[in-house]
Amino acid sequence: MTQNNIKSVKASEIDLKEKVVAIQRVAKVVKGGRRFSFSAIVVVGDGNGVVGYGLGKANEVTDAIAKGIDDAKKNLVKVPVFKGTLPHEQYGKYSGGYVLIKPAAAGTGVIAGGAMRAVLESAGIKDVLAKSKGSSNPHNVVKATFDALVNMRNAFTVAQHRGISLTKVFNG
Repeated sequence: MTQNNIKSVKASEIDLKEKVVAIQRVAKVVKGGRRFSFSAIVVVGDGNGVVGYGLGKANEVTDAIAKGIDDAKKNLVKVPVFKGTLPHEQYGKYSGGYVLIKPAAAGTGVIAGGAMRAVLESAGIKDVLAKSKGSSNPHNVVKATFDALVNMRNAFTVAQHRGISLTKVFNG
């Protein structure tokens, strides 16, 4: 992710809905045996282009989820949503996780698997075709999906970067 592309948002200004993507029981081996704790990855979004993810770790599941939600609220980004879908096709990569997201016609729905579906639905994208390649680890898939969404550019942004009018972007 490039730093100049990220559009961060304040969590206090919007109403967010949270989705738990994955909960894992992790173990630390100590002298007396194993000590178990929980790790939760959570996605929050307002359903209108604002989305964030967070990781929480604690000895109880509910505490881990609460920590994940707090972390997600600190990492909110604004993504372009154009008529309920995406402005263009985009690839995303994080570690071994690769994702491809493509705009779809109205009424298609969210065609995406597990961790990607949670991110795309939280962002408010209603029609999208998505494919996850490589790692199926939810952490890598969520971060790769965020990479793809953050690198999205709408027509207005493209026009600004090129220094031309919005109509010239479409007419070439």
